[in-house]
Amino acid sequence: MSGGYYVPATSRWPILGSLALGAMMVGTGVKLVYDTGTPLMLIGVVSVIAVMGLWFRDVIHESMSGLYDAQMDRSFRWGMGWFIFSEIMFFAAFFGALFYVRTFAIPWLGGEGAKGVSALLWPGFVPQWPLFNPPDSAVLGPERVFSPWQLPLVNTLILVTSSITLTVAHEALKLGERKTCRNWLAGTVLLGCCFIVIQGVEYYEAYHHYGITLEAGIFGATFFILTGFHGVHVIVGTIILACMLVRIWKGHFANDHHFGFEASCWYWHFVDVVWVGLFIFVYVF
Repeated sequence: MSGGYYVPATSRWPILGSLALGAMMVGTGVKLVYDTGTPLMLIGVVSVIAVMGLWFRDVIHESMSGLYDAQMDRSFRWGMGWFIFSEIMFFAAFFGALFYVRTFAIPWLGGEGAKGVSALLWPGFVPQWPLFNPPDSAVLGPERVFSPWQLPLVNTLILVTSSITLTVAHEALKLGERKTCRNWLAGTVLLGCCFIVIQGVEYYEAYHHYGITLEAGIFGATFFILTGFHGVHVIVGTIILACMLVRIWKGHFANDHHFGFEASCWYWHFVDVVWVGLFIFVYVF
């Protein structure tokens, strides 16, 4: 401690985390370009997970040792707030690309503002979203698209419900009702797992029955980029909530001092809001 403010000891985790993340990204890039970077990518993924686990272990130990004061708590809150803001900007970029294509690019290809542009494509081109497979053309597109009122609606109801169950768990923790918190949190983790499984079923259907692949034109690219990155966030969020469940089970967190749990709630609610946007703009309209 120094002047009432906890100063963490020198840590090796930031530099090791950077190296692990770099290895994962380089391996991913090499795999995408040359299809030979799988070992490096897997080493990077395993290293990132290991570093995160060990780093979080140290943070939990410091917190349970009573080393964190009010100033440290504010630092954590600001850090988590800025992290979620960066995530908002991350998804805003992809939503922006989707809106740009649908609002500007497709009407332009259809001849809006430039007579005869559609002649550069194929006869009978219809400027609609999505662009389906054209006749006798090398340009690919989906054969058909998902009905929003089947699997996408089910997943929407699952995530909205999970936000409710997580809120109940959080309120129970603040009231000191740890058993209630544990049960509702377990329900939230279960709902997260259900979402992941259903998303996997949807991807299988997309590839094998709908012609929606990464090569299926701009629709396939935007569909998998938006839903894929969101799916990764759900997986990460579910793992985080599972860790919170284990900590609750072990007796961690106080009624009025549990920012680790609260931060996981912030993250999960953010992921849920993003999905509502995906459901509306990717599936419905």
